Amino acid sequence: MTITPLSLLSPLDGRYFEKVKNLQSFCSEHALIQYRLRVEMEWLKALAMHPLVVPLSPFSKKAVGILEGLIQTFNEKEAERVKAIEQTTHHDVKAVEYYLQEKCLASNNPELKQAVSFIHFGCTSEDINNLAYGLMLKDIRAHALLPKIEQLIGDLQQLAYQFAGEPMVSRTHGQVATPTTLGKELANFVARLDRQRAQISALPILGKMNGAVGNYNAMSVAYPNINWPELSQTFVESFGFTFNPYTTQIEPHDFMAEWFDALSRQNTILIDLNRDFWGYTSLGYFKQKIKKKEVGSSTMPHKVNPIAFENSEGNCGIANALFQHLARTLPISRWQRDLTDSTRLRNIGVAFGHSLLAVDMCLQGLHKLEVNAPIMNQDLESSWEVLAEPIQTVMRRYKIPDAYETLKAFTRGKKMTRKMLHQFIDTLTIPKDAKKQLKTLTPSSYVGYAPKLAKMGKYKSWPS
Repeated sequence: MTITPLSLLSPLDGRYFEKVKNLQSFCSEHALIQYRLRVEMEWLKALAMHPLVVPLSPFSKKAVGILEGLIQTFNEKEAERVKAIEQTTHHDVKAVEYYLQEKCLASNNPELKQAVSFIHFGCTSEDINNLAYGLMLKDIRAHALLPKIEQLIGDLQQLAYQFAGEPMVSRTHGQVATPTTLGKELANFVARLDRQRAQISALPILGKMNGAVGNYNAMSVAYPNINWPELSQTFVESFGFTFNPYTTQIEPHDFMAEWFDALSRQNTILIDLNRDFWGYTSLGYFKQKIKKKEVGSSTMPHKVNPIAFENSEGNCGIANALFQHLARTLPISRWQRDLTDSTRLRNIGVAFGHSLLAVDMCLQGLHKLEVNAPIMNQDLESSWEVLAEPIQTVMRRYKIPDAYETLKAFTRGKKMTRKMLHQFIDTLTIPKDAKKQLKTLTPSSYVGYAPKLAKMGKYKSWPS
């Protein structure tokens, strides 16, 4: 069968490829090989720079240029060469080592030829792998994850400002409740997502470079006068990572579990957002923009379905299933090393793909909505009973006994009108100005601080 987008197993590589294709640069097999090559190259340069690693000496600009050129020009053909070597080695990291040796020998540069035996010096494959995956996560966060989530937060915040004063009935337990504004409900999600964004931005990446079981055994035998933990720390931190001095053969992946738990929380908030806006659309609070040739249902011509929010919710679920599996399993390794993490780590890109797709589809859903203010106002005008709350609260202020119970008997299970509430207010033994204040209330005006809260992100203190 010819491989086409229709024949691919994963919808990320087929149906949704255009929405997640930028992840290829970070999560593909090609990208992983390139990250490994970079770590091998940087370790070779670090060894050459150390005065006690003889017979090596610091590389000239020309030699460094050749090495860095290998990274910059690493194309599909070069990646295929690594995979061809792997057909013989049956070991992916060793294939990268042999590829780098091959390139150094073919360079005709005497410095690099002399250094060939120091490629992968003292390393276990996990010294290379843990840093390669660290680079992958660093790039995903900087170039894919944060820009997308910041776009969502920015769009939601803009809508929160725009509709800060647009009143709407709240629903607690699915029932009509104290009014709010559309902008305030949007601002809730802005605050929640921004908190997760800040946590994700601050998550550390841990790394190690310490040999077969984490004790620098072979390194210390070959060069006993070198402070290998110090050199290792300097090397790991050169990538912007946090040095982990205590590991087995593998960096234990605890930091990855922290990452994936944080990403699961972000996606859970996104599920909540999707469900709320799906519900508001169902209530008629939003209309969906109509595209002439789009079809909402294969049999019901009138329908315009909120499928973008449904798609986003589904992708959040898939992403979270993967993230939670990774978070629960990656930190576990039998004794000093087993390979259960190897195949799991290769699915990091799949998890991120579904997560980013979820954000993209939520954005698509938001951009398709139009506020239907008349429907929201209609709901408010038919919900005068929500003013039972401020009336009984003012009664409490003036020490009228059994205020709550009185309003409960008067309003519970009944549809209230302005006239009914005003007649009740007239019976109260409270000051005239208090009665006047209560009579000015409407379901549309009874929104408290909601308009100001909706704009809080724009202010350092309470707006006047």
